[in-house]
Amino acid sequence: MQTWSVGILCYNEAGTLEKVTTDLLNVLKQLSSTFEIIIVDDRSTDGSRVVAYDLATKYPEVRVISHEVNKGIGGTLRSVYENAIYENVGFIPGDGQFDINEYLPFKEIPENHFVSFYRKENTTYSLFRNALSLMNKKINAIFLGITIKDVNWTKIYKRADLRKLNLELTSSLIESEICAKLLYLKKRVIEAESKYLPRTYGESKGASMKIVKKAMKDTWALVLIMKRFKAANKQK
Repeated sequence: MQTWSVGILCYNEAGTLEKVTTDLLNVLKQLSSTFEIIIVDDRSTDGSRVVAYDLATKYPEVRVISHEVNKGIGGTLRSVYENAIYENVGFIPGDGQFDINEYLPFKEIPENHFVSFYRKENTTYSLFRNALSLMNKKINAIFLGITIKDVNWTKIYKRADLRKLNLELTSSLIESEICAKLLYLKKRVIEAESKYLPRTYGESKGASMKIVKKAMKDTWALVLIMKRFKAANKQK
């Protein structure tokens, strides 16, 4: 039986965090007898941190990591990856827009594989955000060799594989860095269609111009990162 560490990414998700956590608990109990949930609170201002610690008190499988400064999506993901202790490492958003029941078919994930969920359509996204997503996919394919359908949606990795990657980025492009490195190491991706559930609390945090500018800058940094990584991990 495989073991699980799943992170919940939390920034101002007080209205959904408890349901997301309890839904995740119920699914993980069907997958394994050994698991943990890591709630990463990225300096929320709406009371999410209180909710998170209340859940950790109530459920022994839940623990909380609190950022004292807001680190954004990249820093939050790194907190999950660096603190996970079990075999399969995943993450889900705390806003309730991922259906955690989609984990159920993946009770046993083969070695040298990772799971990438993809949103078939993003009808709630603005035209601007959909255009950014398309541009991101084109850049990933051309410069990084990533043809995964949705590099920015939730994943399940092997902890042992993550430990080999020497991650460098701290921005939202960390998922592109992980996928590019795993694919270069000949890890195989299992892509699974995912529903994109409507938001019931709060507002979307993505696609601000600040985030877009940082992502563009880090795209070129990632090209150099991959050049170094390939030189250090030359395939025979």
